[in-house]
Amino acid sequence: MTAGAGSGSGRSPQGAERTAAAPCDPEPRSAPEETPRRAPGPTEASASPSAAGPGQGPGPLRGLRVLDLATLFAGPLTATLLGDFGAEVVKVEHPDRPDPSRGHGPAKDGIGLWWKLLGRNKRTMTLDLSTPGGRDTLLRLAATADVIVENFRPGTLEKWGLGWPELSAANPRLILARVTAFGQHGPYAHRPGFGTLAEAMSGFAAITGEPDGPPTLPPFGLADSIAALTCAYAVMTALAGRERTGHGQVVDLAIVEPILTVLGPHPLWYDQLGYVQPRTGNRSTNNAPRNTYRSADGRWLAVSASAQSIAERVVRLVGRPELIAEPWFATGAGRARHADVLDEAVGGWIARHKAEEVVAAFEDAEAAVAQVYDVRDVMEDPQFAALDTVTEVEDPELGPLRMQNVLFRLSETPGGIRWAGRPHGADTDEVLTELGLTGAEITALRTEGAL
Repeated sequence: MTAGAGSGSGRSPQGAERTAAAPCDPEPRSAPEETPRRAPGPTEASASPSAAGPGQGPGPLRGLRVLDLATLFAGPLTATLLGDFGAEVVKVEHPDRPDPSRGHGPAKDGIGLWWKLLGRNKRTMTLDLSTPGGRDTLLRLAATADVIVENFRPGTLEKWGLGWPELSAANPRLILARVTAFGQHGPYAHRPGFGTLAEAMSGFAAITGEPDGPPTLPPFGLADSIAALTCAYAVMTALAGRERTGHGQVVDLAIVEPILTVLGPHPLWYDQLGYVQPRTGNRSTNNAPRNTYRSADGRWLAVSASAQSIAERVVRLVGRPELIAEPWFATGAGRARHADVLDEAVGGWIARHKAEEVVAAFEDAEAAVAQVYDVRDVMEDPQFAALDTVTEVEDPELGPLRMQNVLFRLSETPGGIRWAGRPHGADTDEVLTELGLTGAEITALRTEGAL
């Protein structure tokens, strides 16, 4: 969107050292120790959070300081991904208008659960950037930071006197990551935008859905999530550049662009052939069999046969080996043109067997199949359990929580979850005190309405 504690076990690019190190005071009072996530093996994390300094973890990004000024969802998730691998992340929210993700989706005891995931490994403070005191305080914070992530509409920070000239003057080594729907320039730059618009305008919705049905949007933040992964990569790339040049730079990320990239060669196909991919439902225009099929006990299973050898194994398994001799079977595109024949063969066989039997038979045949899971299946699956994909985090407000673990495992410098999302403004006074503000100055900022 363009806007205005526990254990986890992990998965690092190298972060650059900070220009001005944050004070190494004790860990925030309610931030418990973490169990780092690592690949199988004996290597432990090199440091504990308390040794790393306030808000920092033992991962490879230890020593990196990130200010998260963003809301819903690409910008905040970018900061989460950095925090998962040891960066100190300070979440800066408006005193009266916190990040709306705190209220998105189901809540327990009045506490939004999505925020517990999105806000993990972040200290939280309030600051109204539109006030003089808020502006001055952010510039002081920027002087101690490596990265700022923001997703205000273009021109908003400039209106408050917090544009790139002011921020880079406060800290020439700063990386400013600007995440917006359409980028910092162009005819749409000042439009409000959400990931939904990116999913529509990228071409994703146009190719998603049944051939005779409407374009289909995903029921979750797909474009935002892809943008967050991209932005985290962009930040690390900019930090690597800083090691060469000695100074920071601006990351300009438009949410509409990363999802266009993951769609593949659509622009190239159109440019060279005038080809526009149609909606094909669960089928592919590039290979077959590729669909979902229902088993005798009512479970859905997905089959993919992108490789020729896999396609041959599948048709042998379902009792139709003669199809291999058909001239069209020799290529993925040829098989896709005869998807009706293949779907009838594969779907008919699966319909006569229970899901467990289908999975076992495909596994024995070394063919690719998977049951279509809902979240209940994810929580019970032994492979996810072996990977600790969904891990348990202790939370002072809600007790034990299970959430997705960090994205990947690193053998030497693992990441981890130190705590779940914290209350709005929970660490304001602590962060400002570390910055060198006196109690009287903090009180004055509250009186002004800056906090």
